[in-house]
Amino acid sequence: MWAQIINAILGIWLMASSAILGYASAKTIPDNEHIVGPIIATFAIISWWEATRVLRLYNVPLAVWLLLAPWVLGYDHSLATANSMIVGALVLGLSFVKGKIEDSYGGGWASLLKSDSVHAKEAQKRGKR
Repeated sequence: MWAQIINAILGIWLMASSAILGYASAKTIPDNEHIVGPIIATFAIISWWEATRVLRLYNVPLAVWLLLAPWVLGYDHSLATANSMIVGALVLGLSFVKGKIEDSYGGGWASLLKSDSVHAKEAQKRGKR
């Protein structure tokens, strides 16, 4: 979960960075960061819980976009390029950190087709009581 907390902070940083680093007057750079930042923070916060942890991977395409955006959008500010590259690399790396799983939630629809699924084991336990 620590990795997703950092990703949420990075998403919030991305929203504020254009004003803090002094390139808020640029046209496309702050717009891009104001769109991508809240989405990164949202997916990171949703993935704090075990049942929704897989949503951390939704930040991967956003991180790749941050790595490509300086060239696709033609950033003319070197500090903005560095910020986009650093945040993109950090978000990309931290999105692959799974976190500790403490509970099992049944395995999804595929578990219904298995004979040794969590549901079948629970049913056997309850039947023996």
